[in-house]
Amino acid sequence: MTTHVSRVTRHASRVAVCLFVLLSFDAGSPFAGPSSLADRVIEHKLANGLTVLMVERHQTPVVSINITFGVGGVNEQVGQTGLAHFYEHMAFKGTRTVGTKDYQKEKPVLDELHRVGTLLDQRQRELAKKGAAATKEDRAAVESLQARMTDLQNQAAQFVVGNEMALLYQRHGGVGLNASTGKDLTRYTISLPSNRLPLWAAIESDRMANPVLREFYKERGVVMEERRLRNDDSPNGLLFETFTSAAFRAHPYAVPTIGWGSDILALTPADTEAFFKTYYGPNRAVIALVGDINPKEVIELIERTFGKIPAAPTPPPLATVEPEQRGERRVEVEFDAEPSLAIGYHKPGLGHPDDDVFDVIEAVLSDGLTSRLHTTLVREKRLAATVGSDANYPGVRAPNLFILTATPLAPHTTAEVEAAIYQELDRLKTEPVSARELEKVINNLDADLVRALRSNGGLASQLALYQTVAGDWRYVLQSRDRVAAVTAADIQRVAVQYFIKSNRTVGVLVKKERGKKVAALPTGEVAR
Repeated sequence: MTTHVSRVTRHASRVAVCLFVLLSFDAGSPFAGPSSLADRVIEHKLANGLTVLMVERHQTPVVSINITFGVGGVNEQVGQTGLAHFYEHMAFKGTRTVGTKDYQKEKPVLDELHRVGTLLDQRQRELAKKGAAATKEDRAAVESLQARMTDLQNQAAQFVVGNEMALLYQRHGGVGLNASTGKDLTRYTISLPSNRLPLWAAIESDRMANPVLREFYKERGVVMEERRLRNDDSPNGLLFETFTSAAFRAHPYAVPTIGWGSDILALTPADTEAFFKTYYGPNRAVIALVGDINPKEVIELIERTFGKIPAAPTPPPLATVEPEQRGERRVEVEFDAEPSLAIGYHKPGLGHPDDDVFDVIEAVLSDGLTSRLHTTLVREKRLAATVGSDANYPGVRAPNLFILTATPLAPHTTAEVEAAIYQELDRLKTEPVSARELEKVINNLDADLVRALRSNGGLASQLALYQTVAGDWRYVLQSRDRVAAVTAADIQRVAVQYFIKSNRTVGVLVKKERGKKVAALPTGEVAR
């Protein structure tokens, strides 16, 4: 099992096309017998608000399950960034019955450990604030709490059954146990023999109802190390963290999903438990099951297990709207690494008509070896080693960014690559995409995603995703038609409207050599 930070970088057109094509065929074979998507997906909603989506596929006696919660980094408060991702880690630590030898004896130790740990964090912050003015008594008080903390952690460790949840699944044929947290969503996945569904329902309903914040401070250290490896000590990680924070001034998309280091170290068990009770109720969840299932039996099973969990209160709404950008923003990150480049333009989010146009633009620019950016910058001009784009960064539920990324091919500079990218964007404004190129792009999207979503897990993932972010999995059908209707004129209009200097943020990774940084951009304007 691995847990990781991930952003929801799905592409509406690709998923929609794939599901339309894939689910236009019989369950027994991906390419036999017509059947509409509306007929194939069975939906059930529990009284507590939990949504269940099911698709029967009886080729093999296996079922893939995706539990998606509508909570992510955007739901965090100032001073508690990284909480959604941290709770994802804690969710694998077990419950009152899983992961413990004796919860009744463990609970008072955990309660005292959390009390002492919270007090120790507070005293350490006070000590750091006092600095040289701190007294011997101040330091002695912290040392006493540290000793008590160590003793309690040792006591608590005696009750822990490490990784018991994963081992239970493994012993019963489960594979692919995983989780991910992004700006908009948190997801938990597993595939297992269909006759083990009762085991899955028992484990996951228990995890939804009765999580225990076991090994809290140990896992907090693990997350801090993850942040160091993925962000602080990673050139690309640090570049994108800085670039994203520059692009968004007000919206929580500005904050890294893993959180700021000082916030992670300040997270408490009380904060984490309150966050869980607010955002992880059944009314915030979608469960998608695809595979060898009997929907009637699945509904009865889920009603018996998940149906007992009370709904959570309605969480506070996301009120912050990112103000219109009124001028180019540029940031540099100095790092002992090869230079790289990130360019972002603000754009509408899911549900806006132009969102589908951006999906097509992304495919035109960077989908495959014959795409425009790869052909021009990598193969012909040999300016870049890599180049790409993403139409939905860093999330999808709110207005987001269309981003372009590139690494120069020595001896070329980021300035040369940046100028070449702007030339390609200008082409979109002035030269209509040919009917042949547009048709090729749509066909490629069809083929790529049909292959990608042949698996039960892929289909379950997309059904749960759209139900959560769009409010209805049927969005995939509507999206397919909208993407197919995108014209060359639409691409030109969108390029002219959004790909402008005042709407742009640019981040450059600047290589440091012998204590000096190498200039990434020459004096003068390279932008259009």
